[in-house]
Amino acid sequence: MTLRTFLLGACSALAFAGMASAETLTIATVNNGDMIRMQKLTDDFKAKNPGIDLEWVTLEENVLRQKVTTDIATKGGQYDVLTIGTYEVPIWAKQGWLLPLDNLGDAYDVNDLLPAIRSGISQDGKLYAAPFYGESSMVMYRKDLFDAAGLKMPDAPTWDFIADAAKKVTNKDKEIYGICLRGKAGWGENMAFLTAMSNSFGARWFDEKWKPQFDQPEWKDTLNFYVNLMKEAGPPGASSNGFNENLALFQTGKCGMWIDATVAASFVSDPKQSQVADKVGFALAPDKGLGKRGNWLWAWNLAIPAGSQKVEAAEKFVAWATSKEYTNLVAEKEGWLNAPPGTRTSLYANADYQKAAPFAKMTLDSINSADPTKPTVKPVPYVGVQFVAIPEFQGIGTAVGQQFSAALAGQISVDQALKSAQQLATREMTKAGYIK
Repeated sequence: MTLRTFLLGACSALAFAGMASAETLTIATVNNGDMIRMQKLTDDFKAKNPGIDLEWVTLEENVLRQKVTTDIATKGGQYDVLTIGTYEVPIWAKQGWLLPLDNLGDAYDVNDLLPAIRSGISQDGKLYAAPFYGESSMVMYRKDLFDAAGLKMPDAPTWDFIADAAKKVTNKDKEIYGICLRGKAGWGENMAFLTAMSNSFGARWFDEKWKPQFDQPEWKDTLNFYVNLMKEAGPPGASSNGFNENLALFQTGKCGMWIDATVAASFVSDPKQSQVADKVGFALAPDKGLGKRGNWLWAWNLAIPAGSQKVEAAEKFVAWATSKEYTNLVAEKEGWLNAPPGTRTSLYANADYQKAAPFAKMTLDSINSADPTKPTVKPVPYVGVQFVAIPEFQGIGTAVGQQFSAALAGQISVDQALKSAQQLATREMTKAGYIK
């Protein structure tokens, strides 16, 4: 054997060993703008972690929830990193389905996480997911349309003001609709909005004995108000619209107002993405004068399933994607306006961010004002603002959401939707042992 042959063989062996040792992380995530941006910036992660490859499974919100829930409950092991919400984290942590995130590195600064967000993804004092972005909800509106109609948006509007303004700025001949709201069925789609809205109307999912409350007047008031408002001032086909569909409508100038996640503020204010970027104003989520506003509390988080065979690599990725350094990377590449919001105290103390993001203070105030432990006017036995933090809620919430979406589409009446919701929720809660 010549020296050249020996060296070539050795190099090939080393290359093969290198290939064999490279790990591929499969990451399940949602098709929201901030997650899409993260995928585009992962060259930074790969440069720092050359032995780790990334494979993305990017799904629509309802599909993601279904697939990830099925996979983790059956120990399928398809995914090494999961994108999950504030609802799932404590429930799955209790089930032993998630690993505690104890090894995110010395530079991670877990104490910089906003307390309201951190508490929702912790169990027994341990962090079980890392927040990629956090949100509440608020009103985004077209200042130019309000000016033309002689309207002035209060910082803290009522639902009655919102309904009146929506009708006044609607111009269906020009395809401008006074208000865009979620109608797509799903516990995290239309029911996130409607549950938060219902809290401000004095409604609740269950009384203190876990009896469903859809037969009470507060829910009837909520659903009638919503359906009537959307019929008068909403876009056609609203029962098919979720977050992304309404975002597209607002960005193309078809909505006078949109009440939805605070995270959307940067998307509607960015001239690269929005045709109305210089015309957008912001206000707190509306109320009915009962002491609760219709704003929620949520975070999209990265978590590691307990059965993962690639824990160390997964921890490195989660730490990178939710770190201060990642925020700085986004700011450098995309501008401070697009920094992932709602997770870190340091972001809201950053003068560059405050200057770039006129919605920063309102976002933080909205996040801090949402109280998952006291979400409603009347007392309740559950935790959660726009969801009920019990395992059964996914199924019940989506089934109720289908009834309410059908009422919005005009397929059934509001009374029929509420009657069906009451029946199915009572049946499932009795079956699960909550109702004795």
